[in-house]
Amino acid sequence: MTLTRTQVLDLLDRYGLAPSRALGQNFVVDPNTIAAMVRVAELAPEDSVVEIGPGLGSLTRALAAEVRHVLAVEADRHLLAPLAEVADAANIEIVHADATTPAWRARLGASERRWALVANLPYNVAVPLLLDLLDNEPRIEVFTFMVQQEVADRLVAPVGTRAYGIPTLKVAYWCEAGIIRTVPPTVFHPKPRVSSAVVRLVRLPEPAVRADPERLFFLIRTAFGQRRKMLRRSLAAHLAPGHFAQAAVSPTARPEQLTLEDWAELAAVDLQ
Repeated sequence: MTLTRTQVLDLLDRYGLAPSRALGQNFVVDPNTIAAMVRVAELAPEDSVVEIGPGLGSLTRALAAEVRHVLAVEADRHLLAPLAEVADAANIEIVHADATTPAWRARLGASERRWALVANLPYNVAVPLLLDLLDNEPRIEVFTFMVQQEVADRLVAPVGTRAYGIPTLKVAYWCEAGIIRTVPPTVFHPKPRVSSAVVRLVRLPEPAVRADPERLFFLIRTAFGQRRKMLRRSLAAHLAPGHFAQAAVSPTARPEQLTLEDWAELAAVDLQ
């Protein structure tokens, strides 16, 4: 069952529910958009899929028709009953949990088991949740998700642009990334004020650069915390002028002008 707008409204009315703005709930009410999400996820019958924020279960049910197992993680207890009604296939496991906390990850099973994430991510937690999963959940190897267009742009921004920042570099460190398609507000209920986009991340076999990750992202966070400043000022407490020369990075550059490789060179300088 892929829910239409009429079916979504009827379901909400029958359970006395309304989308929660606080939880960033915007339900997809266009079957074609659901079908496109499943198609671009490139799933195989033997795959296991985790869906964050399944809502009323339209995407959940479509995923279950394609794969071996779907783990649907829903934070809103009020949605559990309508979700269970729609997503009633035997290969769907519904978990009531806040996906920004780690407890639900025990359901992912043994460390050698591999998962794909496919989701219309709640707008209010999308970026911190994704970055946490990239850092701490290697069992999820492929991510196909819908987010606000602005968020999607931040994840795949070219170097030197305003959108380029910490999320861009974290994604580039772990994944190959791209925006697959844009999605208009009209496919959602309620209709958001902004467009959305489908993003696909494929985890690399190993990080894109060889650098101590703690040192690397400490420097990145420090510099982007003062992104208007030249690096010689924002990183003055951590790098001397000679270190910039050693890394072949201009001390007068600003953080958005450096590629991930440039940051790796700075992280690798000899501080002795």
